[in-house]
Amino acid sequence: MSRQELPRESQRVLAAAFRLGETVEAAAVILIAERCLDFAKVKAESGKLRLIVSSDDNKVLEAARQDDVDVVSIQHEPETRHFQVSQVLLEAIADELVQTGDVVVVVYSAFEKDNCDTVTVVRLAEQLSRLTSRDLQRLETKVPLETLRIVVDLACEIGREGREGKPVGTLFVVGNHRKVMEQSTEQVHDPFRGYPKSERSIRNPRVRESIKELAQIDGAFVISSDGLAIAAGRHLRGSAEGLTLSKGLGSRHWAAAEISKSTGAIAIAVSQSTGTVRVFQDGLIVLRIEPMRNAMKWHEVTTDGPE
Repeated sequence: MSRQELPRESQRVLAAAFRLGETVEAAAVILIAERCLDFAKVKAESGKLRLIVSSDDNKVLEAARQDDVDVVSIQHEPETRHFQVSQVLLEAIADELVQTGDVVVVVYSAFEKDNCDTVTVVRLAEQLSRLTSRDLQRLETKVPLETLRIVVDLACEIGREGREGKPVGTLFVVGNHRKVMEQSTEQVHDPFRGYPKSERSIRNPRVRESIKELAQIDGAFVISSDGLAIAAGRHLRGSAEGLTLSKGLGSRHWAAAEISKSTGAIAIAVSQSTGTVRVFQDGLIVLRIEPMRNAMKWHEVTTDGPE
C-alpha cells in the first residue's frame, strides 16, 4: 500500500503535538488522517505516547493497522470537524484505548483537508457521554440506526445547551408513528402540519434547529422511522400498568415509559433539571446519557516554534 509524506508544515504541527503531549502527560495523541501515511514512522516519532489514528477512509485505517497502530473509525457522514472529534473520543473510550479522566491531544485539519493545522487538548471528564453506535445497535428495534443516532444526538444537544441560556426538557417518540399518533392528542397547534417531507426531515439541519426552538413547548415530538417530524406538542396517553420507574423521575419520563410500552416505539426523554437523556424501550430505561457540559474543554495551545 503506497504511503504519502506529510507536508513539512504538518510534520512540524505533529512534532509540536507530541511535545505538548509529553508536557501535559497525555494518555494518547489522536491523529485524524485524511490519507495513507507512513504511520510506523509517525509512531516512532511519538516516543512513549500512544498513537491512535482515526479516519473515515478504510484504506487509511488498514494502512495504520499494517503499521501496528491503534485505529478508530469515523462514521462517513457530512458532519462538522468538532462533531467528528467528539465521536472519535467516544469510540476511543468504548474501545478502551483511553479512559475517562485521561488527557488526550487531538491533531487534525480544520482548514485545509490535506494539512494538519490544529492541535486540541481534551480532558475526558467523567461526564463524557459513552454513547456510541454500538449502544444503539443493541436495541432490538426496526427503527434505522441513522434515525436513532440523529434523534439521540439532537436530544443530547438540547440537554447540554438548553435554549437561550435556559435548561430545556423535552420528549421524542421514534418509530411506529401511526400507533403513537392514535395514542396521543394535540396539545398545541402542530407546527409541522402541512409542510412537505423535505421540510420535515431531521436530516435537514434547519429542521433540527427548528426542533430545538420548539423543544420549549409542552408535549412530545413524534418522529417516523424514516426520520420525518410527524408532529410536535403531542400529549401522550399510554398505560402505566405494570411499569416501575426510579424515584425522582417526573411525568415526562412516565410518559416516555408508557408510550414505549404500549406502542413498541423508542422514547427519548431529556430531563430539564439535569440535561440527562434517557432512552426507553418497552417501558424500560435502556440507555442513560449524561450531559457533556464539562466533558470537552477546548484550550488554545501555545508552543515553541520549530528550530
